[in-house]
Parts: sequence; C-alpha cells; structure tokens
Amino acid sequence: MSPNLSLFSVNALLILSVDGGRILAKYYHPPHSASSQTRTPENPYPTVKEQKAFEKGLLEKTAKSTADIILYDNHVVVFKAESDVMLYIVGGMDENEMMLYHVVLALRDTLQILLKNSTDKRTIIENYDLVSLAIEEIVDDGVILETDAAAIVSRVSKPPQHEIAGVKGIDLSEQGLLNAWEFGKKQLQDRLRQGL
Repeated sequence: MSPNLSLFSVNALLILSVDGGRILAKYYHPPHSASSQTRTPENPYPTVKEQKAFEKGLLEKTAKSTADIILYDNHVVVFKAESDVMLYIVGGMDENEMMLYHVVLALRDTLQILLKNSTDKRTIIENYDLVSLAIEEIVDDGVILETDAAAIVSRVSKPPQHEIAGVKGIDLSEQGLLNAWEFGKKQLQDRLRQGL
C-alpha cells in the first residue's frame, strides 16, 4: 500500500448558524480519481439534500460536545463556536487533526480581524464577499494554502500594489476628487476662452 502523497486534506469548510441554517458551505473532492485503497469516496455528499443532512447531524452532535475535535460520519471534524455561528473544517479519517485545527483557528482569527471582532451571522452575511475571499486564501479545492491570519487579511482587504503603481500620490478621498473636478473644470474654461 503506497502512502497518500496528495496535498488534498480538507473535505468541507462550513459556517453554520447555531439555529441550524447554512451560512456558507464549501465541499471539496480529491482532484484525482479515488483508488480502491483509499477509504473515502470521491464525493461523499454529492447532493444538497445529503449535505444538509450531514450538516444537521453535525450541528446536533457538536452542540453537546465540549471538545474541538470529533469523529463524525467517518470524518475528522474540527470546529469552533463564535457568537451565533459554528465554524467547521471536515477532513478524512487519515488527516492530521492538528493541521485541521490550525485551519479552523486561521479561519476564526481571519474573520475576527476582517469583521472587527464581530463574528456573527448578520456580519458574515453582510461581508460575504470578504469572507469568501478569505476562505479561498485559506483553502483552495481542499488544499490548505495559508494559516497565518495576518497574511490572509492583507491579501483580502487591500488591492495588490503592482496594479495601482500608476496612481501613486493621487488623493482618492472625497475632497481630493472634488479638487480634481474643480481643476478640470478650470482647465476646460481656460481652453474654451483661448479658443474663442
């Protein structure tokens, strides 16, 4: 039996409300076909109905649990409770629990920084774009990319520097735009006077 040399390690990343509603759910499956030697099927929850049943059972089990790591439905599940939401990272049976735990901590810390310590259902829904980008920076197609919350926030919250190299020194505040408008208007008036 050959060792698993794939970088794929996360089967699902879930953000659920404590009342049972789905806020955000991302299910991943291995990019390569599953061989007969692996224990997890290629896509254990292919339909939304199966995903919702898994999420409901997971929420019921973790509501009573005091630990942060559990085994559920042949998966290692690492979770954190934040205000009125639950953050879940689901991995296969062979995955390293500590690695998955660092992923859920990175998700929690990133959301706390991005949402200014207001990690609740309403704030996550209002900032869904930032939350989705942060999740894509943490896990992409089941592969863990980054677990440093500060690095993730810096990539998500401000534009890359190389794209705005031509606008150095331009004041893009409201007053700066008004000044630019007045300057342009004055230049146009001067040109019209000279041409007439």
